[in-house]
Amino acid sequence: YVEVYAADTSSGQLFSKSPSSPHIVYPAPTFNPYSRFPADSSIGPSTPQFQYLQPPPETPPSTDSNNHNSPANHYRLRRINSPGTAISTQRPTTSESREVRVSLPGGDHASVTASEKDADMEAGTSRRRHPKRHESSISDSLSLGRSIVDDDDETSRDGSIKMEFDFDAIDDEDSPFPEVRASVSNIDDPDMPALTMRMWFVGLILCMISSALNVFFNFRSPAPTVVPLALLLISYPFGKFLAFTLPITTYRIPIPHLSPSIVPIPNANTSRVALFFINLIRPLTYSRSFEFSLNPGPWNIKEHVLVFIMANVAVGSPYALNAIVVSERYYGLDFGYWFSLVLVLATQLTGFGLAGLTRRFLVWPASMVWPQNLVACTLLNTLHAEDEDDGVGFGFGFRSKSGKGMSRYRFFMIVTIGSFFFFFLPGFLFEALSVFSFICWAAPNNIPVNQLFGVYSGLGMSVLTFDWTQISWIGSPLMVPWWAQVHVFLGFVLFFWILTPALYYTNSWSLAYFPISANEPYDRNGQVYNVTRVLTKEDRFDLEAYNNYSPLYLPATYAMTYLLAFALSTCVIVHTLLYHGRSLLNGIKRMKVESDDIHAKLMRNYPEVPEWWYLSAFTVFFALAVVAVEVWNTNVPVWALLLSLLLPIIYILPSGFIYAMTGQGITLNILAQIIPGTLLPGNPMANMVFKAYSVQTLAEATSFIQDLKLGHYIKVPPRATFLVQLVATTLAAFVQVGVKTWIFANVKDICDPLQKSQLTCPHNQVFFTASAVWGLIGPSRQFGPGSIYHPHLYAMIIGVFLPIPFWFWQRRYPDSLFKYISTPVILNGVSAIPPATGINYSSWFAVGFIFQYLIRKRNFAWWSKFNYVLSAALDSGTVISLMFIFFSLQFPRNGTISVNWWGNWVHQRTADWQRTPFLKIPPGGIPQPQ
Repeated sequence: YVEVYAADTSSGQLFSKSPSSPHIVYPAPTFNPYSRFPADSSIGPSTPQFQYLQPPPETPPSTDSNNHNSPANHYRLRRINSPGTAISTQRPTTSESREVRVSLPGGDHASVTASEKDADMEAGTSRRRHPKRHESSISDSLSLGRSIVDDDDETSRDGSIKMEFDFDAIDDEDSPFPEVRASVSNIDDPDMPALTMRMWFVGLILCMISSALNVFFNFRSPAPTVVPLALLLISYPFGKFLAFTLPITTYRIPIPHLSPSIVPIPNANTSRVALFFINLIRPLTYSRSFEFSLNPGPWNIKEHVLVFIMANVAVGSPYALNAIVVSERYYGLDFGYWFSLVLVLATQLTGFGLAGLTRRFLVWPASMVWPQNLVACTLLNTLHAEDEDDGVGFGFGFRSKSGKGMSRYRFFMIVTIGSFFFFFLPGFLFEALSVFSFICWAAPNNIPVNQLFGVYSGLGMSVLTFDWTQISWIGSPLMVPWWAQVHVFLGFVLFFWILTPALYYTNSWSLAYFPISANEPYDRNGQVYNVTRVLTKEDRFDLEAYNNYSPLYLPATYAMTYLLAFALSTCVIVHTLLYHGRSLLNGIKRMKVESDDIHAKLMRNYPEVPEWWYLSAFTVFFALAVVAVEVWNTNVPVWALLLSLLLPIIYILPSGFIYAMTGQGITLNILAQIIPGTLLPGNPMANMVFKAYSVQTLAEATSFIQDLKLGHYIKVPPRATFLVQLVATTLAAFVQVGVKTWIFANVKDICDPLQKSQLTCPHNQVFFTASAVWGLIGPSRQFGPGSIYHPHLYAMIIGVFLPIPFWFWQRRYPDSLFKYISTPVILNGVSAIPPATGINYSSWFAVGFIFQYLIRKRNFAWWSKFNYVLSAALDSGTVISLMFIFFSLQFPRNGTISVNWWGNWVHQRTADWQRTPFLKIPPGGIPQPQ
């Protein structure tokens, strides 16, 4: 505690003889992202402008300044009684107590001279260190000016004012969410370098290579993906190696400057205009130098996270490449390299500007957790921080026999190595462990059993699988909060274990003639829909051929997904207005959305990125999109481009709220295909550009926001994050478009089904099918009046009213369980089906129940220390193993290296694997609707 004793001022002297005091500035009581912490101010007690008769400064924001009477309030003023009177308020005991006494001369107590003043600090034991946190730059020392004195004379304290400050409050303050507390450090070192030359070198080299590889893999089947988590692991030894080998010398490069002799010395006769120019030119005469170091110190967590942020936004294959390849390969529209580059830049970076404009809603509030970032934070802190021995070991028991615990890093390495070798079983040696449909093995020809309990194309009621890629298909179950998992699984059971079988086995919409779960549409003969049969030689829609061939039929899970997507499109907007309307209004008024947590307070050390930077980026890259569709003759009107941009603008906040709290994102695929298909029928290019721009802008904006929150957690300067995201994404676009151009210019038979290197372009074929279905056939024939799936449209009306009863109920009964229900999460959580299947949800929930509920409830110490480390280790080991198996065993000899035994083919001899439908197609095909 700091105790400040002010002498009695009853004599009426207002400290006129008080010596000058040091500059003391309290932090602002509210969060101003553009100010520094502590606030920079030139006015203090020692300046003439400062008036001592001002009201006391507002308390720092780390406590509730409005609740002055609370015993937990560490910032409060107390009156010290006379020496003979007992102190009514008991001093809290703490090993961190520090005591500073200040005697202010005045009145009868002014006899203490300035020469007798000194500073006395009483400090207890050393400050408590939290496990898994990097070093803080906050010093335990306290330097006091001449006006702070120590007077042990008890009589000098009579009638003085005592101020107590709890230094522990800063370190002890943490996030209100246990998931964040378990994985994110609540201290920071503002002097830790971030934008270093070695960070740029490691980050750009790895990201450019990985982005090129992912573009290549995008055209191959099967193919792995270089994920950002792998680069996070690879960059660590690279950074440590550079920190060990590079010279630590600081280099200084002089900057040319003007000679001081050219600036005249002003005098009393110098005019105001001349004085202005003199003051303008004089700084150019100062000697300056640019200094840098190739090795500013150990490879640190801020450099490491910036490399990971680069990877998150830059290594994925651009979605717009699908539209470019389809237009060239299937529609014969080749616009060249520069069109491809401009379109990719526009689709990748328009979302960058949109992301920055939503920070006050999705980044700064503590309630926006972003569960995916917790795994990355845990892994980063595991690699860079030292653990204290808290007795928590590998097992679920609290202590080992020796009484010593295990460090997170050791735990991470053991699990990573173990998962690397274990994945060889479901990934290569015993593939039936991945498709573990043991009930189907017992009854391989029983169609209902295979459809309900199957893993490959069934609803996954068997629950079990030993493949981490199957379990984490929709996200790591160790990452998503328990309440969100309950919502998602509730929606899955309701819509896919109850409603879907009811519709399927009653043959509603002719569903029983097709597999219960599949990724492709079908024709009336039960075959995969052949889009080329309804196209002319010029790749235009042929109505007569369509009428002679077949309408397009959807499998049961596909039809259910469209039904839920229509309901979600309106439900999420209404829910956002009802539940987050006040926060949105406060944000628009530039008011605080919610109270700041410790991470927001620590981020005041760094200047925030002005919003006009992001607005400028948004404007520039949208202008590039206009240039792409206007300079090159794409037949895409500008108004359609504006409409495609309106969708992500409307859905960025609803999608961001759900993603930040549950880890489940919202996609715009269906709306982005139906809208241009309705407004621009028969124009597949417009449909593809509209879809690519709309879908990718929302996806990239969400990714950029997620990385902004990650930088917020690790305490990276926001302007460093801005620069890294912009540079990495821009450079990656040049590389990715260049790789695509080179492949199509040099690889023979590219995208051919029999291409010898298996560069069959599977993603581009799906994109072409969607463009033909929605851009040529059109949504009016699929969902219009008289069509098979016309009832789906009424789900949009249902979606409007779905959140309202729950909202009214939780307002009427605030303590009821209905306050936890989120209808958009229930609807959106199952949107990954297809291509996901039932096992991806049932096994995901089973693992989540074990770790996010049972272990978290019964052994919170183990959960808080190892849960996110376990998730990162399982992801890392599995990804490395998958890539090793692919490049060493599957890629050579075109996949002919295999192990032929019962464990690798038993699951393939079931109706589940064969996707057998419940009913056989009648002779002549399914009767067409009139």
